[in-house]
Amino acid sequence: MKETINGSEYNFAFLDEGSKREIRRAILHAIAVPGYQVPFGSRELPIGRGWGTGGIQLTMSLIGPDDILKVIDQGNDDSVNAVSIKRLISATTGVKTTTDAAEADIIQSRHRVPEEPLREDQVLVLQVPTPEPLRSVDAHEAVTRQLHADAEYTGIWVNLFEQLLTRGSPFRGADHPVMTDGRYVMNPSPIPRYDNPKLNQAQCLFLFGAGREKKIYAVPPYTDVKSLAFEDYPFRQEDMSGRKCRLCGAENVYFDEMFDSQTGERFYQCSDTGYCLKRREAQESKEGDKAHG
Repeated sequence: MKETINGSEYNFAFLDEGSKREIRRAILHAIAVPGYQVPFGSRELPIGRGWGTGGIQLTMSLIGPDDILKVIDQGNDDSVNAVSIKRLISATTGVKTTTDAAEADIIQSRHRVPEEPLREDQVLVLQVPTPEPLRSVDAHEAVTRQLHADAEYTGIWVNLFEQLLTRGSPFRGADHPVMTDGRYVMNPSPIPRYDNPKLNQAQCLFLFGAGREKKIYAVPPYTDVKSLAFEDYPFRQEDMSGRKCRLCGAENVYFDEMFDSQTGERFYQCSDTGYCLKRREAQESKEGDKAHG
């Protein structure tokens, strides 16, 4: 299938069909072995590496003409990264885009998992800059692959213990490693710790793409995903208690802290802008119904 853009013909979703078949085979391999990093032939795209090319290739390989796409960057639907990716995929497919996570079939994200729980018929594609959780243990790919094969993760535990001694906490602000299906330690992409528990026994399919590192891995639906933690230091998310979104009034979600330089006031807004917008629209609808009631 061809799409005509500015007088030029492109294959549907830009990538040629052979490339998409290879990527889909790698995806199936990744789904079959949760948390295992599957190498793939990362393609060149009209976007710089490091701008989500791994995630884009996954999305382009899966998306169909009738699918609805949502793209977010650190929870934001309107950032430069999110808008550029939406524009590229929409231009080469003609698919509909949305800011509503519940409406989307495929959600591509950088550094966040949506607030609303996702369904079995949805796919969340996460962009990954550094897929290898053992990279801080050894810089050589052959060594890290052997460590995974042997399930030898002592180095990661030592790193977490050193962090506990030097910083007082073994938990990373983002990229905190997880054990997937009781077998592979996995990098969940640079999502905040707040989002780590959303991977555990989720209904949706999580796909992780690293274009620069040429790796794909996955967390299938209903898979056990446990954040690494010590017995005497149980895993803890960021504490968002006592905070409220100034726009929609939401509580117990992940917030961005904002600062008004004129008034010196600090306030909070939902990091997930689509979730925040949906709440505000629902509130306005209720107020409208009351006014006309």
